[in-house]
Amino acid sequence: MFRRAIGHFDLDAFFASVEILKNSSLRGKPLIIGGRGGRGVVSSCSYEARRFGVRSAMPVKMALRLCPGSIVLRGDMEEYSRQSRLVTEIIQAHAPVFEKASIDEFYLDLSGMDKYFGCWQWSRELRQRIVKETGLPISMGLSVNKTVSKIGTGEAKPAGEKLVAAGTEKAFMAPLSIRKIPGLGKQTFRKLSFMGVRDIRTLSQVPPKLLQREFGKQGLALWKKSNGIDNSPVVPHDEQKSISTERTFQTDTLDVGELKGQLTRMVTELAFKLRRSQKLVSCVTIKIRYTDFNTYTRQKRIAYTANDGTLIHHSHLLFDQLFARRQLLRLIGVRFSGLVNGNYQIRLFEDTQAQINLLTAMDGIRNRFGKGAISRASTLNENENENKN
Repeated sequence: MFRRAIGHFDLDAFFASVEILKNSSLRGKPLIIGGRGGRGVVSSCSYEARRFGVRSAMPVKMALRLCPGSIVLRGDMEEYSRQSRLVTEIIQAHAPVFEKASIDEFYLDLSGMDKYFGCWQWSRELRQRIVKETGLPISMGLSVNKTVSKIGTGEAKPAGEKLVAAGTEKAFMAPLSIRKIPGLGKQTFRKLSFMGVRDIRTLSQVPPKLLQREFGKQGLALWKKSNGIDNSPVVPHDEQKSISTERTFQTDTLDVGELKGQLTRMVTELAFKLRRSQKLVSCVTIKIRYTDFNTYTRQKRIAYTANDGTLIHHSHLLFDQLFARRQLLRLIGVRFSGLVNGNYQIRLFEDTQAQINLLTAMDGIRNRFGKGAISRASTLNENENENKN
């Protein structure tokens, strides 16, 4: 019978580790990455800060009350993105198949390698290579599927390795908190706790029909995960996977205000799609086509983001660089590529809680009433012009 071997690699306290790499005097100190203003939010923190109860997404003010001696840094997303790409390149050069699950997390499908190399030894050597070549700490778990490997990595942290041999998955997970199950949110945890289900052993023994009745499809998925069942594949990483849109004008134009208004609306819609699918983008491409059908593109690598304002800023800069001939344009397009999974909270150190709440509220309106239910003020004039037409 064919046996899967899935490795999970996760960089430890990634943002904080990069800051320590830049400044070794920070090593061993409680470190908070987040907004430094009165409404700043914790994006990441070192293990020294976590021991005091500091966690991601809590207000920095609260974090400082828990750990008054913490050093607060605003963060450097450009550098974090660069370091993430370095780790990706190392894995890409050695792994047969890998999936970049987020800016600091990777799944590797090593099925069949036991015959030639030994998956465990190979995985350990790759982890050591990453540490040696980047200076960043990383933990690793190896088992028969994604769920168990990810939980194994969590148990190995920081800077550790965990092998969960085939057939031992349920025994390994049984005593652990249900919080360890990937994808189990706060509301689900709260409801399961009210039901008396707090560890994975208990969850695995709940009748799947009961879980399905209480949680829908997610209930059956939780039962499978708690029993060590996960057939989800490792999706091969492709830096070119992208989302895009373009607009051909009914009448060719050189109205810069109209063009930028349209570009803003296109970027805003794509950014909403990114957040809805929990994706981040690392490359922006702008395309223009003149009235004579000559077509030009320009792209730029950026720090991973799904933020409207950031993406609009880079898109406008690229447009200004491209639209040099000041001739009539017939088409404008935008493409986001280099997508990875990631929550928008990855940008918390750049935004206040109020800005994050505003963006979340706007997305909520779009989800309920449609993507055109709310727009940025900069696009209103163009919308009015289109309605008149």
